[in-house]
Amino acid sequence: MASPFDELEVEEALRPIAQLFDFDLDLRLSSVLALESRISDDAASAKTLGTYRPGNAVVIGAEGLILTIGYLITEADDVLLSTGDGRRIPAHVLGTDQATGFGLVHALEPLGLPPMPIGDSRKLRPEAAVISAGGGGRAHALGGHVLARAPFAGYWEYYLEEALYVEPAHPHWSGAALIGPNGDLVGVGSLWMERHAQDGDIQPLNMFVPAELLPPILDDLASGRAARPPRPWLGVISHDNGSHVVIQDVTPGGPAARAELRRGDIVQRLAGERVKDLAGFYTRLWALGPPGVTVPLTIQREDDVFDVEVRSGDRLAMQRKRRFN
Repeated sequence: MASPFDELEVEEALRPIAQLFDFDLDLRLSSVLALESRISDDAASAKTLGTYRPGNAVVIGAEGLILTIGYLITEADDVLLSTGDGRRIPAHVLGTDQATGFGLVHALEPLGLPPMPIGDSRKLRPEAAVISAGGGGRAHALGGHVLARAPFAGYWEYYLEEALYVEPAHPHWSGAALIGPNGDLVGVGSLWMERHAQDGDIQPLNMFVPAELLPPILDDLASGRAARPPRPWLGVISHDNGSHVVIQDVTPGGPAARAELRRGDIVQRLAGERVKDLAGFYTRLWALGPPGVTVPLTIQREDDVFDVEVRSGDRLAMQRKRRFN
């Protein structure tokens, strides 16, 4: 298989055993593809996400509808899919959803591959075996389990009330399929993370976006329409330390940059309410109204505390639109 992950095979001892499942494992894995996207240097996301983004994608529709994680295809000019039998097939970006992180593409040539059914991760039993699968068949599939369902707040103004934390970690997790014990798709790979185990060791794991978040927005996303109204966006990269939200960077030309916020600023309050963590920061921001709403912030900068009003924006408005010839 011509794939960007040919040197990232899963150790044989960690691969799933077909006899333990009631579905055709190899047939299911054939629906997981490698994906490569290329983005122009002048794209807004090029600085943070790069201009070459390899990952994975899952066939979910008989007509070539493919699900992946959205950051792989954000502002992409070209998308190429690689099947397990070595075919290289171009694809067209249909859209991304900022709230879930999902992205959809459409294969521009017939795939001849079975769609993977969309499942519901909420139905997984705690002891259930799952498979993290990247493109490339069984050599790129990893047996594991869901460690936890818990909220996730990302530094890029992203929040999920429930995310799936899965171990062991897959070596090429972006857009990977999380396959449940019934052979359905229960999650899509988003991040590589680490946790402190009870013995003190640091163990890697993956964060997956639950698949049940897709059906309510699928028709809109597949049609190239916005799946939901846009949220107000500040253009900040932030982290929380357990008691404060600290700005690490601002997007050039974004709302926070225009308001002259900068690295090291501490967000004390938003609209008069104390801010302690990223989850509270984002949910209060999004509750203020649509993009363009004024966001009142109380900022601490070294020993100075001051109020500032930031006119929020629409993240998608800053992203480069693909040009068709």
